[in-house]
Parts: sequence; structure tokens; C-alpha cells
Amino acid sequence: MKHNKVFVLLPDGIGLRNFVFSSFPAIGDHMGFEVTYWNQTSFDLSELGCRDLKLYGKASSKTDLYKRARKEIELKKFEGQFQDDIYRKYSFKPLITTLKQRIKKGLVQYYILKYKGNKLSRLRDKIKASERKTAFYKSCVETLKKEKPDFVFCTNQRPVNAISPILAAQDVGIPTATFIFSWDNVPKATMVLETDYYFVWSVHMKNELLTYYPYINEAQIHVTGTPQFECHFQKELVLSKDEFINWNNLPKGVDYICFSGDDVTTSPYDPQYLEATAKAVRQLNDKGYNIVILFRKCPVDFSNRFDLVLKTYKDVVYEVSPKWEKRGVYWNEIMPLKEDVLQLFNTIYYSKLVINVGSSMVFDFICHNKPCAYMNYNPKAIENLKDIHTIYKYVHFRSMPTRESVVWLNNSDMISEQLETMLNDENQTVLSSAKKWFNIIAGEEPQRASENIWKTIKGILNA
Repeated sequence: MKHNKVFVLLPDGIGLRNFVFSSFPAIGDHMGFEVTYWNQTSFDLSELGCRDLKLYGKASSKTDLYKRARKEIELKKFEGQFQDDIYRKYSFKPLITTLKQRIKKGLVQYYILKYKGNKLSRLRDKIKASERKTAFYKSCVETLKKEKPDFVFCTNQRPVNAISPILAAQDVGIPTATFIFSWDNVPKATMVLETDYYFVWSVHMKNELLTYYPYINEAQIHVTGTPQFECHFQKELVLSKDEFINWNNLPKGVDYICFSGDDVTTSPYDPQYLEATAKAVRQLNDKGYNIVILFRKCPVDFSNRFDLVLKTYKDVVYEVSPKWEKRGVYWNEIMPLKEDVLQLFNTIYYSKLVINVGSSMVFDFICHNKPCAYMNYNPKAIENLKDIHTIYKYVHFRSMPTRESVVWLNNSDMISEQLETMLNDENQTVLSSAKKWFNIIAGEEPQRASENIWKTIKGILNA
């Protein structure tokens, strides 16, 4: 029997860029797979020529409370296991303003006390039992029995509403896999799904899974790379400079540097950092340079917190907006459009360097052999919302082969000097180390991740 019908589960918009707006579907078709997107997003993927099967339903509220308790228990476990209090920083306390929210918080605390320590496996079983009682789970079983896919591949290990489709597949005998979607996800206890197989970016991420989740066997983990960076190796995406300039209403005859924003939780000081960079660029321009900043806001940041800076420094800061669309009130309901791949690629292609706070954009830029600078100071004279140095203590930064993988901007006074050094091609140590870091994180074949994923699925089905 030929095994070639694959359901690609899209529980939210996170997977669109990697698994829809990339070469992933075309490669699957070319390799003879019948690819169907089991789609819980609001996008109509049939408009892109994809087979689109809508998925309706949601996880039970009890499952979500169990999931929240599981994360807190795992973070506490990691803290004790590794004698490292950084894991506390991955716990974000929800805003409690209503009686219903207080009740939910109390239930989560009760589950934490009940299932902490060696009782965690019982909580994992409770999550599954809770979902098997839902109408959502039952509808997933009916769909799978009708459609009879040979494999279910989930694009993201985090969403609670992906549990029922995965459980349903396993219960009717269909093999399942999930993709670990971000470089920092494993130490943060974001594992929600328990699948038959796990597809990871690199050997580094494989070792993380084995370290943090001993119930996962090595044979279940496959190193495939991530489609996230494939676009940077596709030179057909290059627009002419005039096309890029006209698309974004940019000035001509200048050099571009990129400032990429973070979300407000990660970097509450981003407006101050953008302003400091704008001042540094003005200083360089006074010395004879001709530079403007291309400001790419974090795609899930729809705030107005940059408005004053953009107005005050409109001579040197130009917004190059991510092509994302807000389709709900939560961050995972803000979804990329296909045009954003083109926008991101050409923003990097025409920029000399990037500045940000601890972003994976360092890897996007190193694909183009361009350096990254990390902001690394707390601005003065404003409310101390967060110690920015905490960010660089997070576990995923420990994968950095040397501190010279990026340029460190340790105070606002040094930005102008450091930018000048970066612009004058004095970056060989930084570029070399950043490339090593990229290979650690993204693996040895970042340009072939989609192909590797499909080959892995084929190998599993043919075993």
C-alpha cells in the first residue's frame, strides 16, 4: 500500500510562514505526497492552491488549566534539577482582574500542589483524559476515520487546541509528529503535545529534548532543520532596489541599517533603544555618512509606543512594516501574510546590519553574511520595568559559541562608534562566530529543511 496522504495540522497562525508560505507544500507535492492542511486558522489556504480542510473546535477549559499547571511544575523541576533560578523567569503571571480569573488561578495552584514532583506523569495523563471527553476530540476522530490520512504532522508543539487532533490520530492508529517551532522553546517548558515523533532544528535541540523530557526516546527525535531560514537562500526573492524603495516609500541614495523590534514583554525599552540608535545615526551623518534606519516592528506589536520616536526622528527612521494581520485579540491570532517573506528578505538584503534585543534576527542576517548588534543596557531616567541583562541569561543564549557572535552595545554613548566599526567591514570575528552559532542552532543544512522534513516523513511511513 502506498502511504502518501499527510495532514499538516495548523492549530494557529504560527506555522503559516514555515509550512505554507515556503517551499514546503511544493516539495511535498513534488515528492508524491497528498498534502492536506488541517487548518484551524482563519486563512483560506485554498486560495493559495493548497488542500484546505477546516478544523473547528477548542480544548476544554479544564485542559487549559492542567496545561498551565504542567508548565509551572516543569519549570520548578528544571530549577531544582539544574540548580538554576533562570527558569523562574520563564513563568509569566497572568493579569488577574475578575472573579473568574481568580478562580482559575486558584485551580491552577491546586493542580500544581496536587501533581508536583513525581506525580507530573499523572497530570500528563489527566490532560489526555480531559481532552478525550470533549466534542472536539470526537469530531477529530470522525474526520480522521473519514479522510484516512497516513500521517499527521503538527506545525507547533505549544497550542492546547492541538492536543485533541493529535490524540485522535494516535487513538485511530495514525502516526503523529510535531515540530519544535522556535529556538528557545524547549527550556521554557512549552511542550504541550506528546507525539510519536519530534522534528527539531539541530542536534543541539535534540539534546535539549532528551535532557528536559526523559520520557522521549532518542529514536523518536529527527533532526530536520527549520524552514524558517530557507527563504534567505532563495535569490529569486531579490527585488530591484528601486522596487524595494518604491514599495516602502524609502529615500534613495542612502545606506540602510535595520532596527528590529521585540514584543513589549521582552523589551519594554525598545522605543528608547530606537531613539538612541537614531541619535547615533545623526552623529554619523554629521561626520559624512548617509544612513537611515529601517525599523521593522515586532510583527505581534500593534502598540503606538514608537509613534513619538518615529515622528521626532523622521529624517533618519523609516518604518518598514511587517506584512502581518491582526485577526483576534491574542498574540497567536496575529498572522503573517505571504508578502512578509518578500518584505523580510529584502529588508535584510538591502540593510548593512541589524540592531535588536536578543532576537533570532541575528540568524536571518548571518544568512546574508551581515552582523548583528544586541542592545545590552538599561536606559536611564525611566521606570525600571525589566533588567535587560536578564534576557541574555536565558538558556538559549548559552548556545552562543563566544560572546563575539554579536556586537554588544553596552551603553548609548558607544552606539555611534560601534556602528561605524560595523559599517567599515571590521566584523570578521563577529561574522565567523555568528555562523558557528547559526549552525549550532539551525543545523548544517538550513536551506534544505523542508526537503528533510518530507524525507523524514517518508522514511517513517516506509519503515
